[in-house]
Amino acid sequence: MKIRIGYVAHALSLFEATPAKTITFTRYQKLDVSSRENELQRITKANLEHTKRALHYNIAHEIEVYRFSSSLIPLATHKEVEWDYLTPFKKEYEEIGELVRGHNMRTSFHPNQFTLFTSDKPHVTANAIEDMDYHYALLKAMGLEKETHLNLHVGGAYGNKQAAIERFHTNIKKLPLPIKKQLTLENDDKTYTTEETLGVCEKESVPMMFDYHHFVANHSEEETLRELLPRFFETWKGNPFPPKIHISSPRTLQHFRRHADYIDLSFIKPLISELKALNQDVDFMIEAKEKDKALLKFAADFAGLREVNRISGAAVEL
Repeated sequence: MKIRIGYVAHALSLFEATPAKTITFTRYQKLDVSSRENELQRITKANLEHTKRALHYNIAHEIEVYRFSSSLIPLATHKEVEWDYLTPFKKEYEEIGELVRGHNMRTSFHPNQFTLFTSDKPHVTANAIEDMDYHYALLKAMGLEKETHLNLHVGGAYGNKQAAIERFHTNIKKLPLPIKKQLTLENDDKTYTTEETLGVCEKESVPMMFDYHHFVANHSEEETLRELLPRFFETWKGNPFPPKIHISSPRTLQHFRRHADYIDLSFIKPLISELKALNQDVDFMIEAKEKDKALLKFAADFAGLREVNRISGAAVEL
């Protein structure tokens, strides 16, 4: 079985390469009208160029799994800011898409925690749809709208988890079908367990994004990897990509849910053992503070295990 390994957005090994530069609305308001769009364009141009730098870095290091920053475009969905963040950057978006497709990369977006479909407030659902529209517009500009996933959590429980899940099933119907086809749902570290998230995914025919750290932090006694992983794999059936798993390690026992700088291989070993028994190819997305540095260290540590061969800069075979 093969495991590819990826990281989130910012290649820390590169100098001054954050793809998430932004401007606050307060700062935006202080600019004169003629300068506002120029500043938005300047920041967006830098974010897109930094994304291209990260992709070239990935190519050089044979990293095939990558998550785009959701903050590529400053103030993109702010109610009081309307501007064209697509047309002026047509060339940059197309170049990003060409790099991804030309090197068989698997990419994703992870919209923020305020993109919710469980709320009983219509404006919250409307805002969620607007945010998903924004992400999908970027994918279309890149030519990746049929292959890049948009990953969400189920949402808040609002004191009644079952009622919230029912609202999710109602509200998600308002999301345009082409966007829903790119949707994945992730289990939480506090609210929706793997079992509960799987139930939503199975009902909506949506792939699940399994977060192992969240599973360890939030599961019932009845939930075991051995029983859950086959169901998780099944949600990816018919998808051109292998199932995807988020991995991270607790920062400390006292701050168990926070991500550590690097991946503690001993924390991940129980997951690796179960995956090996099932002989299922998967992709790992590393959610560690040191991002690409954590990925390369983990790949080296992983390859040091018995019966594990490192077959590229960011992939191993068991």
